[in-house]
Amino acid sequence: MKTARRVLIAGAGGGFDVYAGLPLGLSLLCEGRTVYFANLSLVNLYGLDKDVWLEPGVAAVTPGTTGYEDYFPERTLARWLALHALPATVYAFPRTGVRPLRSAYRRLTKRLDLDAIVLVDGGTDILMRGDEAALGTPVEDATSLAAVAGTPVATKLVAAIGFGVDAYHGINHVQVLENIAALDRGGAYLGAFTVPSHGREAALYREAVEHAQASTPGRASIVNGQIAAALTGAVGDVPLDSRTDGTPLFVNPLMAMYFTFDLAGLAAHSLYLDRIRATDDMLQVSHIIERFRDEIDPRPRVLFPH
Repeated sequence: MKTARRVLIAGAGGGFDVYAGLPLGLSLLCEGRTVYFANLSLVNLYGLDKDVWLEPGVAAVTPGTTGYEDYFPERTLARWLALHALPATVYAFPRTGVRPLRSAYRRLTKRLDLDAIVLVDGGTDILMRGDEAALGTPVEDATSLAAVAGTPVATKLVAAIGFGVDAYHGINHVQVLENIAALDRGGAYLGAFTVPSHGREAALYREAVEHAQASTPGRASIVNGQIAAALTGAVGDVPLDSRTDGTPLFVNPLMAMYFTFDLAGLAAHSLYLDRIRATDDMLQVSHIIERFRDEIDPRPRVLFPH
């Protein structure tokens, strides 16, 4: 990564996942790197004007892209980037299976002459190998992981920020730590670092999250809301959104840490990724994961011992 000059920060799980890469991307921009942002989109990109399509499977979303006024995370981010005079194109991939998404990543990599792709997860469910007590929301993350694993580029990394947020989706974080330890034994865990809460990147990230919340009333990101709260020094059950009412949250300083991994090593850690490599749509991915889960006995949920 030290030698990479042209870096794509890509949200793995769709929605506002690309925002989880903002602190990292802003830091790399400060170092003089060329940084691009991309995201697996949850909106129907095929409903946009034809001129948005840069390549087959790759939409170039700008602040002026029209459509979907109530929810369009990629355009919301593009508008925030423009407010700060930063490159304001956010590349968006349609929700497909691994095979077309892999082709889209390859086209974009060639067009942008990329040295590195950093696949970013808001949360840690991208680290699930498949046999855990719960997988969170694995379909989009697994599709992105398999697609980028098959994309030829010099450096491929995964960065997960927001340790603890996936408890909202049933993830057992003792098993997250067990998985990180296993990845460490295999040489795929590259270490962790904290976003300094009083630094420029944290301040801009919090501003971007606030801007997204104001731009998307009623559909703001619960994940990024918790990470942003952690970057104010908040802790405990911080009220964020009516959707979390009745579900206690535990905002904590670990949410402000990036856990980083060699992408190929993480992909090899998965117990089902090979099964989804030939998929054409996400319904296939979902069915394959469900069938895999039916074949195994998941690891039992473990209480944190401390």
